[in-house]
Amino acid sequence: MRLFPNDRSRYWELWGFVWWSGWRVLGYVLLPMVVILLLPGEHLREYHVSIRGFFKHLWIYVLLFLLILPAVIQASTTNTFRHTYPFYRMANRSQFDLWSWEALYAIQFISLEFFFRGFLLQGLRKAFGANAIFVMIVPYCMIHYGKPMAESIGAIGAGLILGTIAMRTKSIWGGVLIHVGVATTMDVLALRGCPSFGSGKFCH
Repeated sequence: MRLFPNDRSRYWELWGFVWWSGWRVLGYVLLPMVVILLLPGEHLREYHVSIRGFFKHLWIYVLLFLLILPAVIQASTTNTFRHTYPFYRMANRSQFDLWSWEALYAIQFISLEFFFRGFLLQGLRKAFGANAIFVMIVPYCMIHYGKPMAESIGAIGAGLILGTIAMRTKSIWGGVLIHVGVATTMDVLALRGCPSFGSGKFCH
C-alpha cells in the first residue's frame, strides 16, 4: 500500500514534496546531529552553523550569485531546462502552490548544506585537512546525477567554491543563500515557459 496514494486531491503532488523535503531534514540534519551529539568531544557549533561568518562575507555570496546569474539565464532558454524545472509541475497553478513549493525547496537546501558543508566537511577536515573539500565533492556531485548535464558538471565547481567558503568562514549560510537564490531564480525563469497562473494547465 502506498503511503500517499494518488487520490487526485488538489494538493496530492505537493504533499509528495512535503514527504521528500521531510526525509531530507531527517537524513541530512537530524541523524547527523544525533551522531555529533553522541561523539565525545564534539559540539554542534563547530559544524559551521554559526551566522557570524555569513554577514561578514555577505558581499562574496552576492558576487557569486551575480556571476552565476548569466549562466542560469542562458540555461533557462533550453528545452531540457524547461522540461525539468520547476520540479513541482503545478507551481504555476497559484501563488500558494509556487511559494509553498519554494519553501519546501529551501528547507531541503538548508538540509543539504548542513550535511555536505557542515557535517561532512568538518568531520572529514580532521583527517584530510583542506583536502576534505575534494572528498566532499564526490558524493555532492553524485546527488546531481539525473539532472541536466550542465548542472551535474557545475556541481563540481559549486562544491569546490562553497566548500572553500564554508571552511574559511565556518558558516553554511552563504551556501544556503546562493542555493536558494539560484534555485528560485531558475524556477521563476522556467515559469515563463509555463501556462499562466489559473489557466488550469501545468508545467511540463
